[in-house]
Amino acid sequence: MRPRPLSPHLGVYRFMYTMATSIAHRITGVVLSVGLVVLVGWLYAAASSADTYARASALLSSGWMLAFCYHLCNGIRHLNWDLGRGLEKAEARRSATLVVAVTVALAAAFIYAAFFAGVPR
Repeated sequence: MRPRPLSPHLGVYRFMYTMATSIAHRITGVVLSVGLVVLVGWLYAAASSADTYARASALLSSGWMLAFCYHLCNGIRHLNWDLGRGLEKAEARRSATLVVAVTVALAAAFIYAAFFAGVPR
């Protein structure tokens, strides 16, 4: 008997944008899970001193927020797919573009609101 391939889908299908968004969704899910541990460190920094908190906030501000926004937007896209909508090729391509655009806009808005709004000039 011939040995079966471990993952035949990788040898059969071409790499598509939906694969890229799916892989990115899984990666951001893992990043957010690790982020829970980082959140504990951030809370510790907030309880320690203003200087420690400022350093922790600067370090964590954009990357985690971008992962959160992407995972949120793409999760909504997946929920829409679970309802059977947006599965056609053109719709999937359009929703992938929309997810990326909304992710960037939402992350920028959150980062602005969290770190720059209300800062005296």
